[in-house]
Amino acid sequence: MKIIIGNDHGGYDLKVKLVEHLEQKGHTVTNIGCDSHEIVRYPYYAIKVGKAVASGEFDLGILICSTGIGMSIVANRIKGVRAALCTTSYMGKMTAAHNKSNILCLGGKCIGEFEAVDILEQWLNTPYMGGRHDISLGILQEFDSLQNG
Repeated sequence: MKIIIGNDHGGYDLKVKLVEHLEQKGHTVTNIGCDSHEIVRYPYYAIKVGKAVASGEFDLGILICSTGIGMSIVANRIKGVRAALCTTSYMGKMTAAHNKSNILCLGGKCIGEFEAVDILEQWLNTPYMGGRHDISLGILQEFDSLQNG
C-alpha cells in the first residue's frame, strides 16, 4: 500500500516511529513532513497530503501535529478527503469500517507511541463495511460537488 505521511514539529517524534512501523510491515511510505522539532506551519503539510490522497497518487495518508485537530480541519477542506482524528484504536477501527476514511490524523502530544500503532493497525486492517454506510458517503460526495463545483 502506498501511504503518504505529513507532520509538523509537534508530530515529528511520532512520525518517525510510525514510518518505521509501516516500512517493517511492507508498506511504501513517502514522508513529506518536517524532519525536526523546528517550528513549521501544519496547513502546508495537510494540504500536500490531502491533495495527494484525493488525486489517487497515494492510497492513504497520515497527518500528525501536536493534537491532530489542525491537520484534520485543513485536510477535510479538500474535496474527496475523509480525514479522521482518532485517539483510540476503536475510533481507528470505526472510521475505517463506517466512514472509509482515507487520511488518519493523530496527535503527537496526545497519545503514546503504542496507542498510535494500535490505532494505525486498526485503521489499516479494518475493511469498509459498505451497505447503509454508502448512503452517508453518497451524501458527502454530493456535498463535495455542490461546494467545489
